[in-house]
Amino acid sequence: MNEAIRPGPETQPQSAVAPRISVIVPTFNERDNVTTLYRRLEATFAGIPFEVIFVDDNSPDGTWEVVRGLARADTRVRCIRRIGRRGLSGACIEGILASSAPCAAVIDADLQHDETQLPKMLALLQSGEFDLVVGSRYIEGGSADSFNRQRAGASQLATEVAKRVLRVKIADPMSGFFMIRRDRFEQLAPQLSTQGFKILLDIVATARGELRVKEIPFTFGTRLHGESKLDSMVALDFLGLVLAKLTNDVVSLRFLLFAMVGSIGLVVHLATLKIALDVFNVPFPHAQAAGAVVAMTSNFILNNFLTYRDQRLKGFAILRGLLLFYLVCSVGLVANVGVAFSVYDQEPIWWLAGAAGALMGVVWNYAMSGLFVWRKR
Repeated sequence: MNEAIRPGPETQPQSAVAPRISVIVPTFNERDNVTTLYRRLEATFAGIPFEVIFVDDNSPDGTWEVVRGLARADTRVRCIRRIGRRGLSGACIEGILASSAPCAAVIDADLQHDETQLPKMLALLQSGEFDLVVGSRYIEGGSADSFNRQRAGASQLATEVAKRVLRVKIADPMSGFFMIRRDRFEQLAPQLSTQGFKILLDIVATARGELRVKEIPFTFGTRLHGESKLDSMVALDFLGLVLAKLTNDVVSLRFLLFAMVGSIGLVVHLATLKIALDVFNVPFPHAQAAGAVVAMTSNFILNNFLTYRDQRLKGFAILRGLLLFYLVCSVGLVANVGVAFSVYDQEPIWWLAGAAGALMGVVWNYAMSGLFVWRKR
């Protein structure tokens, strides 16, 4: 056995120069940008040993195929193709943990970050004075003039919330352009969320002031190809991250989103219960069961769209998932109806009884949903 795995004379010699910096590039539908970015990084790090790790979320446009083509021509290029999971934060975490250099940088593939600042950032980390160097748009010399009014307003609002609520002291906690010592990152990684887009904010908030941070200015550029990945869901991700950090990560971002969907489901449940009782004169136990079924359907749709969008079910899997959702929540439904009927029997206040029953199955539904319905494959 040992003889079989011993390198033979045909084995290609490995480079004697280990990389000093690993550049992590999360990608999704960026096939028109990755080659240009790689060429820019190659020019930027002339004389500096480096590696670049593209972490691709199984892009429909075949970004990972382009990256593999680069990797075949240059061993400094690596490709991690993720299937069944999505999200910039998770991609950055996986990429940094897979890196081999003592320092890791995160940069977008859309060519809006200034890669020429990377050697300066590396020198600051190697000086031993800092653990984290952030490319900032909001200090003297930096600029985000390429933002439209809506995005500029949202970015400034999120920055102020992060500073005031989480007591983050850097000027641009929403930046996606930074470099960190890998050993310090590995200490924080188990507490970081794999969901959402704001990995830097998560790192700084989780470190609670224990990172030595330096900000340097850069000008945020204009996207050349493709479309922005930011959408209305980013606001919810941000809110969930803030709440998670406020609770010292007692509850996860995904659970908070699940609970939020559950709150909407409670409104749906009570509305259905009210209509069934007042309009159709349905007996309370039957009305409560109808409310629960309608709410479960609503919760499934919203959770598939929002809470588990990185594992979103599509096609026939949606029907299968819905049926499985009903099945795993059946225990909660029985408890739901039983508790609600018991409360209503003692005190015939429809909304109190309905709420009591609906709240019974929240934790059960969350645990079983993650285990069976949206399990990672």
